[in-house]
Order: sequence, then structure tokens, then C-alpha cells
Amino acid sequence: MDKRRLKALGIIFVTAAFAVAVGFGIQGRLQAARYRRLLDNGYRHAFTELATAAGELDVSLQKAAYATSPALFSVLCAQTYAKATAAQAALGELPYGNVELEQTAAFLAKAGDYALALAGGAESGQVCTREQRNTLQALSQSAAELAGILQDLEAGFSAGDLAPESLEEVRQRLAAAGQEGQQVESGSAFQTVEADFPEVPALIYDGPFSEHLSSRSPRMLEGLPQVEESAARAAAAAFLGLREELFTLTATGEGVLPTYGFTALVDGGELYVEVTRQGGQVLQLFSSRPVGEQVLTRAEGCQAAEAFLGSHGFQDMQPSYFLEQNGLLTVHFASRQGEVYCYPDLVKVQVALDTGDVVGFEAHGYLMNHGDRELSAPAVSAAQAAETVPDSLTVLSSQLALIPTGGEYEVLCHEFKCQSAGGSHVLLYVNAATGEQTRILLLLEDESGTLVL
Repeated sequence: MDKRRLKALGIIFVTAAFAVAVGFGIQGRLQAARYRRLLDNGYRHAFTELATAAGELDVSLQKAAYATSPALFSVLCAQTYAKATAAQAALGELPYGNVELEQTAAFLAKAGDYALALAGGAESGQVCTREQRNTLQALSQSAAELAGILQDLEAGFSAGDLAPESLEEVRQRLAAAGQEGQQVESGSAFQTVEADFPEVPALIYDGPFSEHLSSRSPRMLEGLPQVEESAARAAAAAFLGLREELFTLTATGEGVLPTYGFTALVDGGELYVEVTRQGGQVLQLFSSRPVGEQVLTRAEGCQAAEAFLGSHGFQDMQPSYFLEQNGLLTVHFASRQGEVYCYPDLVKVQVALDTGDVVGFEAHGYLMNHGDRELSAPAVSAAQAAETVPDSLTVLSSQLALIPTGGEYEVLCHEFKCQSAGGSHVLLYVNAATGEQTRILLLLEDESGTLVL
């Protein structure tokens, strides 16, 4: 084959390879564009669902505000909760929606939970007060204004005036916003929603979003003085039997339980301890030290956790549930007052099963709720309460238990641990004053421990 033919073949091969590469490039761009269109359509659909659900939430709130029949009021409150949940689900489909639309997410959660709390009262024959009706109407007004803002943005998306951002675009803009001195382009249509967000009424009810809970004081810290950083450091060291100089202040927490946060390098890992500024009590600790080969049994780990609590002044504590993972045993304890098991006084202790050392501790529930309680005798006996247990369940054990409501209150109940026909376990709580079922929990049990649903 002469040189001219070889050169011609070489040119043909190079040209063919270039054409193939260009073809793949064009195909890749077309596929990327197709994926982007599908992504944009998904985001537009989610935004449409959010705007629609916000409008439907307004309608449900209006109807609930006008209802006077307990049965109808309960149904409308349940519908309101469903609409709020649907709006939250749509919000979750948007890129970083819960971050960019923080006020919107908070409003939807509050409105839904408030309606659900009112529905619970209606089920016992109560209808909301005038004040609660006024709150429902105010929430309706906020939902209507939010729906209007969202619908205006939806129209902009449909007209092509606005375009949804990709996850990468949102990520880059949020990262830039977190850097001091950076000039960040407004870019996000979500910022319009947050900037124009309507005023939300203060909610006062027995639930987690009630306004009065923000000013609630921890019962265990009442009357105790504020402590300086040095005293808090000494408390952290004494709690773990370590030298004070190991601990360095690295954080300060605010809120209902303001704290000092200290770190220390111990046993090849970092130890973090939070101490309350009022009273100098250890709120929580956790260690990142590596866990070696398991030596202790689960029972021995539980004994180590109980001994730790006893040595630190936690009296009359009884374990309830545990979880074992990766050589760590986490045990949930609550206090016992007489015959009553007090679930609000929760303390969690985590033990490393290689040495028995406590590497985790959390006492938020205990510090907020523990104290001497005036517990009245049950108006309903255990035998009477047991009549509410369905025939499909077999009662294995029972005890008196104090359980928390959604807000700051507590209810004395008969707790029945039951077994279903399939062998699974169920906790059923019956109000000791009214004899009505108050709560049902399902226990998911396996070799690692118990999960309560």
C-alpha cells in the first residue's frame, strides 16, 4: 500500500473518530438537557403542589373556624392537618426547600400540629373556644397570603419568567452566602416568599409549638445560681473524673437551657460536654473514641449505666428500653415516684462494651421535668382500664405511668404491655382519670434492641 493511500486512510479514521466523539458529545448534551427538563418539570410540579396545598389549607382552616359540631370540627381539623402535611411533602421535593423556605416550613408544621391538637379535644366532646376560633381565622389569613405569594411565583414559572434552580446552583449560592464579605446574587425565587411572609399568630395550646413553652423554666434548675465558665469546666471534669485542664471552652448554647460546651482529647477520641449555665449541671456528653472488641454483656453494660447514674445523684431511676450498635449500648432511664414510672424524666446513658466506660449521656428531659409531683390516686382501677384492651391483644404486664402530652403537661395512665397474635408487642396507655385510651405505641424488637413507634 503506497503512502498516499495510507495517508488517506489515516485521515478517514481521524475524521470518523472525530465524528463519533462529536456525536457522543451532542448526545450527552441532549441527554443532559433532557434530564434538566425532567428535573425542572419535577420542581415545577412540586411548587404547584405546594401552592395548591397552601390554598386548600386556608379553606380547611376557614371551615374549622366556623364548625360548632364536635364531630364535624374534629373531621375538619383532621383535614387541615392532612393539607398541612401535603404542603410539607411538596416543600420537601424542592431543592433545599426546608432551608430556603424556613418560615414556610415552620408555619406548615405549626398550623398542622395546632389543628391536630384541637381535633383531639373535639373527640372528647369539646369544641374550641372563641380564642381558638380567632387563632384558626388568623392562621387562615396567613395561609391565604402565603398561597397568593406562591401562586404568583407559580405563574412566573409557567410564563418562563422564572426558572427553578438545580441542586448545584442552590448549593453554590448557599455556600457563598455563608462566606463573610461575599456579594450574593438574589437568584432564588424562594427569597421572595420569605421576604413577604405573612405574620403568623402566636399559638397557645398543649403542643410543641406553643408560645408559652419558649419561656418555660427547667424544674431541676429552679432557684439555682448562674455559674461562671470556670465553675462549669470544673463540673464537667468532676462528672467524668478527669482533670480540669483537659477541657477547653468551644461553644455556648442559648435557648431554654443555655450552656457552656467544652471539648477534651481523651482515650484517643474527642470528648464533648455541655454544662448548663444555670446550676452547672451536665446536660449531655458524647465521645468519639474508638470502641474495641466487646468484653461486657448487655446486662453488664446496663449495670454499668445504672451504677453511673447512682454515683451522680440520680436516684430511683429505672431502665426501660435499650439499643446496642457497634459495641455501644444506649439505655433509656426514667425516674420512679412510688409506683409510678415517670417517662418525662428521661435520661439516656451510653456505655462502651469494651471497657464499661460511659461515653454518652443526655439529661434534657430530666432537667426540664423532674421534681416532686403531687400524684392523685387513679380514679379508674387497673382492672377497669384493662377492659379497653381489645381482644386481639394479650396483656403481659401493667403499671402506672406518667406520660407527657404534646406540650408541657403530663397524664397519669395505666400502661399495658400487650402481645398481638403475631407475637409483636404493643404498649397501650389508658387515662387513669377518665378510663379512655390515650396513646398506643408499637415496639419493634430485634437482636440490637427496641425501637418505639
